[in-house]
Amino acid sequence: MSQEEVCFLKAKLKEQEKEIAALKNKLAQLKEESHTSVLELHKKVTPLSRLEATQALSNDDIMRYSRQLLLPELGVQGQLNLSKTSVLVVGCGGLGCPLAQYLAAAGIGRLGLLDYDEVELSNLHRQVLHGEENKGWAKALSAATALRRLNSTVECIPYHLQLSPGNALQLIQQYDIVADCSDNVPTRYLVNDACVLSDKPLVSASALRMEGQLTVYNYHGGPCYRCLYPVPPPPETVTNCSDGGVLGVVPGIMGCLQALEVIKIASGQGTSFGQQLLMFDAQDARFRSIKLRPKQANCAVCGENPSVTTLGDYERFCGSAATDKCRRLNLLSRDQRISVQDYQIILAKKEPHLLLDVRPLVEVDICHLPSSLNIPLSRLEERKSQDIQSFRETIARLRQQMPGSRRPPVYVICKLGNDSQKAVQVLEEMSGSELDGITVKDICGGLMAWARLIDPKFPQY
Repeated sequence: MSQEEVCFLKAKLKEQEKEIAALKNKLAQLKEESHTSVLELHKKVTPLSRLEATQALSNDDIMRYSRQLLLPELGVQGQLNLSKTSVLVVGCGGLGCPLAQYLAAAGIGRLGLLDYDEVELSNLHRQVLHGEENKGWAKALSAATALRRLNSTVECIPYHLQLSPGNALQLIQQYDIVADCSDNVPTRYLVNDACVLSDKPLVSASALRMEGQLTVYNYHGGPCYRCLYPVPPPPETVTNCSDGGVLGVVPGIMGCLQALEVIKIASGQGTSFGQQLLMFDAQDARFRSIKLRPKQANCAVCGENPSVTTLGDYERFCGSAATDKCRRLNLLSRDQRISVQDYQIILAKKEPHLLLDVRPLVEVDICHLPSSLNIPLSRLEERKSQDIQSFRETIARLRQQMPGSRRPPVYVICKLGNDSQKAVQVLEEMSGSELDGITVKDICGGLMAWARLIDPKFPQY
């Protein structure tokens, strides 16, 4: 090492020593600069206990958290509060990854990381704790591994399991704060009820397409999730990221906001969203806040005479599965559906037929089978005259290709075989027109079944 390098390093060391000395002087003045809640805390302790509190932060702690220790709203006592707080993160996906990352970076004492799923390639555009090398890993373990690299002083406990009525209370009672980063309605009701029964604050967020929401439930007399949504929505009206898509940065933003509220609650500052709903529109880059109705006296779980005193069957209550995977509908009888293998035989025999693709155009642009006619389900349901006319003309040409009086066959396809079943029902309802006398069937499993079972080179999304 040259003399110049030695001199440079000595100069850097002196700068760091000066920075540490300045930081310690700043910490000595925190009593006057602290937030009101911290001031009240300090009034209750002796000068000796305040000195002991400062000493509870090691030199490494002071250096690691120095930039947030300088904040009057946090200070030494706030940092110590963080180090004593435990947080359960339900879901290590698009919301849970940035949330857990910032909580670990801020010095939360203990993080429980719960997720039943495994890392897939389609996760990586938004689930930033996981990498290509983690494909196939349990998400909880992948997240815990990444967080330990970030901050080895934080205790990270992975739970590779699905939250259920049988384990929710036992898990949630071990933590001070719960963050709901799930992507399905049954889990939201389960987490809410378990938090109310365990008297734990619940920081909840959601993200879909280009929008996000955040609120805090069951905090200092505020409403719970059931106060606002006593009855679950119809399953067919619920869309998740697998169905509707999401821009990766949107759950990132909402997860960061969740982390902010958890840190504020854990450090003793409280939250701004105990009775407020924050809504984020990424398209216009706008936030707006809506005041929520207060805690309801007739709420089934947190009301004056609760009917929910134990955890029940939330999948049955909501009429849907507790998963963020694409839902599977079963709307048609067996004779109204064919398998992808059956359709492959129809193609091989070159039998005249119409293949109707009812996905949105944005999905058709990703991939499609050749010679298919695209009419999105939404336009079919609205009976758009232009699309119906195109359909009739195609059926008329198909009739000309068929001998005798055979009924023109129409096979309907979508991504997974859900929207295609709805489209079959819509087409069968149409009568009194050229659409009479056709045979309409759904292709089970849709294009993803085709990619899985027939053509491995066909894109999956």
